[in-house]
Amino acid sequence: MNSLPEGTTSGPGTTSSDTVTGVSTGTGTVAKAGRPGRARPPRPPLPRRARRDPTVPPWIFVVPALAVYAVVVLYPSLAGVLYAFTDWSGVGAFSFVGLDNFRTLLDDDRALESVGNTLLLTLAVVVVQNGIGLLLALGVNAEIRSRSLLRVIFFAPAVVSPVMVAFLWKYVYNPDNGAGLNAILGAVGLDALRQDWLGDPSLALWSVAAMVVWQYAGYSMVVFLAGLQGVPAELHEAARIDGAGTWQRFRYVTWPLLAPALTINLMLSTIGGLKLFDQVYAATNGGPGTASETLSTVLYKEAFVFGKFGYSTAVALVLALFVAAVSLVQLRYLRAREVTA
Repeated sequence: MNSLPEGTTSGPGTTSSDTVTGVSTGTGTVAKAGRPGRARPPRPPLPRRARRDPTVPPWIFVVPALAVYAVVVLYPSLAGVLYAFTDWSGVGAFSFVGLDNFRTLLDDDRALESVGNTLLLTLAVVVVQNGIGLLLALGVNAEIRSRSLLRVIFFAPAVVSPVMVAFLWKYVYNPDNGAGLNAILGAVGLDALRQDWLGDPSLALWSVAAMVVWQYAGYSMVVFLAGLQGVPAELHEAARIDGAGTWQRFRYVTWPLLAPALTINLMLSTIGGLKLFDQVYAATNGGPGTASETLSTVLYKEAFVFGKFGYSTAVALVLALFVAAVSLVQLRYLRAREVTA
């Protein structure tokens, strides 16, 4: 019987006296005879070089920004709370007067009228701006060729300075029959509708509201458009198969899923309306008389026209607390009705 070559196996599970080990190469394993069949232990990984501790703590890079924020925002805000209880005139010493500034505010007819104007202006801006913004979003969300161009055109006024917008609309509201809006009304035969838009006490506040709506309706459109594009198409398709019409799909599918976008728009427009200043001051300066006076213009005039910085900061504190309270109540209510797809 022929013997097997030395170094080869003699059967399943058996080997000759000399075992066969594998030597790894670049292309495979080559058998090598004459060595014990022990696997070579793996080489331990090379130790990584210890990282050096940074010479500068990471938080040190935040310090400059925090210092600027503290000087520009925190200190004036805290100082304003303090000055609200003083008779400070803007320069020199001051004395504490307790709650006298707030009592004066409650007895100030001009300030109380400005509260009513602020609420009316805010209500008009919130309702009309978001209504137009939603309609624009529905329009540019449709499959039309010019939708990208229309989005840019509608959004463009939102990036313009509010003061520039106010001066532009002062020309539009020019009381001369041959200029601005009055000229357009005369050209189409609506001469009876010509008005002194900013000079009439019954129209000045609503003219400012129209100016604000024109500027920021495109901003609301962008927020609503983002919400519309987040509505799953499968839900609309399923509703269409079930026989739902266009209005029913909007009412029961689109509108509930737009709740987050509606929350954002209502919050932003409400806060913006309550603290509106630039457009009012540049267009009417609160006039004629006090017809378009808002809380923001009152606190500005009390501080920089009449030199009553203590009373002005009291008005500002009341305005800030009022805006915060309205925003929190509004946010809690709107968040409660939000749904997800």
